[in-house]
Amino acid sequence: MNFQPVAAILLRQFYLFRGSPARFLPLFAWVAIDIVLWGFLTRYLNSVASPGFNFVPALLGAVLLWDFFTRVLHGVTTAFFEDVWSRNFLNLFASPLKIPEYLGGLVLTSVATASVGLVVMLVLASTAFGLSFFAYGALFVPFVLVLFLFGVALGIVGCSIVLAYGPAAEWFIWPLPALMSPFAGVFYPLETLPKWMQFIAHLFPPSYVFEDMRTLVAQGSVSYAALLGSGALAVADILLACWLFISVYRRAVRTGLIARYSAESVS
Repeated sequence: MNFQPVAAILLRQFYLFRGSPARFLPLFAWVAIDIVLWGFLTRYLNSVASPGFNFVPALLGAVLLWDFFTRVLHGVTTAFFEDVWSRNFLNLFASPLKIPEYLGGLVLTSVATASVGLVVMLVLASTAFGLSFFAYGALFVPFVLVLFLFGVALGIVGCSIVLAYGPAAEWFIWPLPALMSPFAGVFYPLETLPKWMQFIAHLFPPSYVFEDMRTLVAQGSVSYAALLGSGALAVADILLACWLFISVYRRAVRTGLIARYSAESVS
């Protein structure tokens, strides 16, 4: 894979952000609002709960990680939507650009945009609400890595759906994090869910991350086997998502859909 086309995709997104404050502001505005809202909520819970349990690393940390996952997912899909909205597919794929290079550019864009949000969240949560990341230790890195990998996978799946069913299908993509959050167990243990929901939850890598995070805060230990398994599952999800995107792209080329791509495209 040639890195120059990947860098070109990233550079195009940089120019879009540089020339549009309306694109740049949401990178940190919404995550900052979430951290402030949940930060004050954890302060209130700490004031009314029995001494000995700190809600800040358990709840505010979960919000931070989940917002990071959401930023990664939306970073991939929004970069793809820019090409959808501008009807830029023919220009891109009439060039020697390969699908892995295009997806690589989307992932790099997601890394850049999610990093901005993560830095803002880390600074705000630690300075304003006293969230100490020493509570997680070095395990904070694999937590973030697993969520990043699964966010990329789900973002590529979202791109595949929109490529298959047209730009109007993007409204199926925006609520994906909200639809997944009950199964991820962001704010509660998975054992509180019905059995059928627990079964679905164990198919998603974030559920293992948040279970381990709560166990780490409460007991000081984690299941390394479960964490390693969640990483392997996230990598497998990325491979499946890439296969899906390539399959949908080939179908769009074979049927001519990519040449008549519009808001009315449904097949």
